[in-house]
Amino acid sequence: MKRTDVQQGTLALMVLKTLQVLGPLHGYGIARRIEQISGDLLSVNQGTLYPVLLRLEQEGAVASDWGTSENNRKARFYRLTPEGAQQLDTETQDWELTSQIMARFLNATAESS
Repeated sequence: MKRTDVQQGTLALMVLKTLQVLGPLHGYGIARRIEQISGDLLSVNQGTLYPVLLRLEQEGAVASDWGTSENNRKARFYRLTPEGAQQLDTETQDWELTSQIMARFLNATAESS
């Protein structure tokens, strides 16, 4: 199956969830984890990821510190903040509702009420 780019508006949620599950990670690690969880159906490029991380940091949803990566390179490690955890909860509920609504439309028939 062909890999596709992450849909607009979903990457921030995926980043927050990844940080919630795995704890602090550098950008490359976040991108690889999202691709892994998607079964390699999604492709996360750095030009898309880092602006999202910057925006999340400016909003207070993530914080970052410099550290050393697994291959001894200097890297910025991002972590979820309490505000980010709240944002994740809210956005998760919104996506679950949106998914339920879309499922109704996609499964609708002429007999549906």
